Amino acid sequence: METVHLGQSSALPASPDEAMLDFVPNPRAATLYLVRFAAPEFTSLCPVTGQPDFAHLVIDYAPGQTIVESKSLKLYLGSFRNHCGFHEDVTVGIGQRLFEEMKPNWLRIGGYWYPRGGIPIDVFWQSGAPPTGLWLPDQGVAPYRGRG
Repeated sequence: METVHLGQSSALPASPDEAMLDFVPNPRAATLYLVRFAAPEFTSLCPVTGQPDFAHLVIDYAPGQTIVESKSLKLYLGSFRNHCGFHEDVTVGIGQRLFEEMKPNWLRIGGYWYPRGGIPIDVFWQSGAPPTGLWLPDQGVAPYRGRG
């Protein structure tokens, strides 16, 4: 598989639509296992006010024939810094794009958004039921407690 970012100098894409995700062959394609990416400082923009929104994203997937190359994923997630979108659209859109392009056996994403206006919003999406026998740890992000 040819990659765009691996081993290359790459600029941050201007938008998620311009971002190119790279995939490489899964070296353990015959094995059922879980891969987790955590992005605790994810940023996008509110589509109404243009102010920044912050989230802790956790992406879990059981690879199929390919795995996502981490540098390209980092650049893709970074491209949301100037993207306006509601929390639900951003979280679900990331999960669906990864699932459609990578074609893993299973994928889930948790978007733990920090409060603006006093209300934290957590958004979850998964591609379906997890495969039987897949060890599925808790995503490890505590519910927002404020000053509590």
